[in-house]
Amino acid sequence: MFTTGRHADVVIVGAGIAGLTAARRLAGAGVAVTVLEAAGVPGGRMATEEVDGFLLDRAGLPLSTAHRVLDGVPLRLFQPGVLVRADGRLHRTGVPGVSPAAALSRPRALAEVPRSLDQARLGAALARLAQTPDERLAVRPERSAGRALSVRGLPARTVHRFVRPLLRALLGDPELSTSSRLADLALRDYARGRLCVPEGGAAALPARLAGALPAGVLHTDVQVKDASVNRVVTAGHGELECRALVVATGARAAAELLPGLRVPDFRPLTVLHHAVPGPPPAGAWPVLDADRRGPADWSAVMSEVDPARAPEGRSLVSTVVSGALPDRLDERVRRQLSALYGVDTGDWELLDVHHDPEAVPATPAPHDADRPVRLLAGLYVCGDHRGAPGAQGAYASGLRAADAVLRDLGVPLPAAGPLPLPAAA
Repeated sequence: MFTTGRHADVVIVGAGIAGLTAARRLAGAGVAVTVLEAAGVPGGRMATEEVDGFLLDRAGLPLSTAHRVLDGVPLRLFQPGVLVRADGRLHRTGVPGVSPAAALSRPRALAEVPRSLDQARLGAALARLAQTPDERLAVRPERSAGRALSVRGLPARTVHRFVRPLLRALLGDPELSTSSRLADLALRDYARGRLCVPEGGAAALPARLAGALPAGVLHTDVQVKDASVNRVVTAGHGELECRALVVATGARAAAELLPGLRVPDFRPLTVLHHAVPGPPPAGAWPVLDADRRGPADWSAVMSEVDPARAPEGRSLVSTVVSGALPDRLDERVRRQLSALYGVDTGDWELLDVHHDPEAVPATPAPHDADRPVRLLAGLYVCGDHRGAPGAQGAYASGLRAADAVLRDLGVPLPAAGPLPLPAAA
């Protein structure tokens, strides 16, 4: 239990991915660290709720096995490639030479593709991208992701049927206004790994990160009212002295504690979860809509990816919508999903709708993916708003902040990196 009158070398405000990563790094270097989280559980946006036996994630950006933040976390993998409805037909692409019919439980409603995409050319481009180092990506001309696609040498059909819809899903950006450098990194992660989810829900990731911390480091249900380099004032728990402060909250909450900190623009995301009676409408693939027949960017039968997410005999379909909430959201999404999956969605039960108006920090070109995390000696800030959006960006900024703290404290950086995660139970 958190008590007053305590002292820590470093206090971290916020127990999302960035804060937990920074805490692991600092604890691994032998630094006394205390993490204060206002919510009842750690995780921030990486939250999972249980409704009628279904596990429903709030997070809307896909994860890749190429993300280092997932090292050691039990994962459930999507099937290789993606399903994309384009020009009225369903294509499976991102993996050469596979018919889309095998992906669907009811292929009768779907037309076979008369000729495949230029899979060989696409596969070669993805293979080259997977081998491209950061240094080469960094010297490419920076423009919007949408503009960059016109000069990358892929056939227009492939860009329309695969690259654009995939980037919309990976970036949570329907207009593809994101910096092309971040888009390149997202595509490279896709090319290097497999799309995946943490086993048992998104909340399993921060839970495992928190479980790697020494006992007594993490304190939940603690609201921070004021903070400075050497002390933190809480609501109802007194004050805590420290030598350094790391603010690891979202951008807006960070600016409330650190006046003058710039708050970026944001892109909203909405996640809808539907319970499906009977057999699943598709296998374990992300389903994208290149034709843009509705507001959804991507959808998936999550219970096919991770069976623990739905009770036996029922299926869970999760769908992500980026941008402002449209009118008649569920009606329009159901209509779109009916076309995507080739089934009647009239008997699907809407379990939950989670709308986050500040889900994704906007990152138009030019964008600094390594915004400073050290504001001054003893004062640091981290989160995906300091670099790249999403869990991997939060992880990277948490490591950078922890290393800045260690340098200022004169503590040698741990050679082996963050502490290993504990073994799964």
